[in-house]
Amino acid sequence: MSELERRIRRLEDRTELHDLIVRYFLAVDDDAYDVLADTFAVDATFSAGAFVGGRGRDNVVDFLRNDRLNMGPTIHTPHYSLFAFQDDDHATGTTGAHLELARAGKTLYGAVRYIDTFVREQGAWRILAREMRTVHVGPWEDVGTSLTSELCVRWPGAAPAASDYPKR
Repeated sequence: MSELERRIRRLEDRTELHDLIVRYFLAVDDDAYDVLADTFAVDATFSAGAFVGGRGRDNVVDFLRNDRLNMGPTIHTPHYSLFAFQDDDHATGTTGAHLELARAGKTLYGAVRYIDTFVREQGAWRILAREMRTVHVGPWEDVGTSLTSELCVRWPGAAPAASDYPKR
């Protein structure tokens, strides 16, 4: 492969990874579990704070499907993604996003970062490991103080907690 072909391939890989992230968000928002499953590698893992979705694509999708039973509509809005390639078939990435979701009779708003490991599997990029880290989240009426409080993670039914990205 020439240098030019390698560079074009890397640009194509970045576009495919970006599209993969968008497909994941749309599948979650639309409860499209077949599409969601296709975004994950066979040996995928998913975690969000203390919540661990298990190992394996089916377990991860079941975890997300069961969590969605506690929610109403959701809107995941990605803002940026930064990728690093280890080789032609392995990459890592960070995606910053905002969430709007209905949970426990409340409209929640927040910002998160997804820390990802990607693998090319059967010719397509897939998520091998996804960790959701919370910057802030809480009921819409708390948005005005969600970034000024030390306890800016306010999931309904849980004690307020610190951000996964505390102030320096």
